[in-house]
Amino acid sequence: MARYRPAVRAIVLDEHDHVLLCRLEFTESGRHVTIWTVPGGGVEPGEDNITALRRELAEEVGLDLTTDPPHVWHQQVRWPQPGNGFDGLCNDYFLVRTARFDPRGSMTDEQLADEGLTGFRWWNPAELPESSAVFWPPEFPALLRTLLADGVPASPIAIDG
Repeated sequence: MARYRPAVRAIVLDEHDHVLLCRLEFTESGRHVTIWTVPGGGVEPGEDNITALRRELAEEVGLDLTTDPPHVWHQQVRWPQPGNGFDGLCNDYFLVRTARFDPRGSMTDEQLADEGLTGFRWWNPAELPESSAVFWPPEFPALLRTLLADGVPASPIAIDG
């Protein structure tokens, strides 16, 4: 039976529906990879999803989450080569609405870089489909467009991994 590392992610939208994305840089199969994704990370032992989301947002971007945001997407990603005792990652995505802020969490630049986080940017959803950037999940622009058009789903939508 496959073991998935639990993780939480926040789709952070400002008052104009601009989305906060993190630039991740890493090496894969000997090549440099840059992707843009929403903030978040692993759920630590003893944490529930909301506690982990609060911690991750405070650490990475400095957002103090005071409400329990709706759970909108669920994703299981199977890794080609298992690592750290896990066969993949289970991402749960939550919708967080907030006033725009300058992302600056409690982690130092060095700590962020150790996790592959090298920058943050607010994106206008209209520019995502036209961008040459690589997003994670790959269908993020379309998923976000649907979320903005249809609103919060009655239950989390399963997305491809």
